[in-house]
Amino acid sequence: MITEATKERFAREVAKYPAEQKQSAVMACLSIVQQEQGWVSAESEAVIADYLGMPAIAVHEVTTFYNMYNQHPVGKYKLNVCTNLPCQLRDGYKALHHLESKLGIKMGETTADGMFTLQQSECQGACADSPVLLVNDRHMCSFMTNDKLDELVDGLRAAEGK
Repeated sequence: MITEATKERFAREVAKYPAEQKQSAVMACLSIVQQEQGWVSAESEAVIADYLGMPAIAVHEVTTFYNMYNQHPVGKYKLNVCTNLPCQLRDGYKALHHLESKLGIKMGETTADGMFTLQQSECQGACADSPVLLVNDRHMCSFMTNDKLDELVDGLRAAEGK
């Protein structure tokens, strides 16, 4: 589950903090697990808690507080559409509904081929660029018209040969 190489990465993060504050590396450790496994399981949370010397529930609280941590397996491409009020006023929900129709899934679901997971998200700090979405918690896409959404999905499918 958690390899020695992963624990070495944990150690590099923990080393950034004073020894008595190693729990400060919890977010970095969660990110490492997610990068390597695609999601954060309860078992991974327990390993992180043990490694950092903190209660497992405290790690779980961090995992569940931030929407960037996947608590179950997700598709290769996680699409987080901002539906906060400023984006709603500029077609954020329309973008979400268009993707639901195009992908044949509802918000919170993953396509049958495991390629896409569709989620709504809170503010991504780009209100003037709405509607916006975040791909895999890393790549922000702005001014997402239906045509641009289609282009994004079709491009990702083409890159995968699907």
